[in-house]
Amino acid sequence: MKKRNDLTLKEAIAAMLRENRLDEPMREKQVCAVWDRLMGEAISTYTTEVSLRQGVLCVRVISAPLRQELSLARDKIRKLINEEMGEACVREVVIR
Repeated sequence: MKKRNDLTLKEAIAAMLRENRLDEPMREKQVCAVWDRLMGEAISTYTTEVSLRQGVLCVRVISAPLRQELSLARDKIRKLINEEMGEACVREVVIR
């Protein structure tokens, strides 16, 4: 029988990450992994930096034509990543 103050393992881990302020760095690592998986090897090879800070996903791309293509698809990229993460952790995508 479950007591009132019992937590599931998932809830306990989430609470521990929040208390130690590790949830944001963990989310950034997850978004970087999702970026590589969603964009594929072709785009990932031209990507030098992927970071998430305060809901802004910054992606540094070394190819100008690819940078332009990704800039035009920023909303789609944001929706794909948020969908994959299961939460709205990316508010904006900046391609540099």
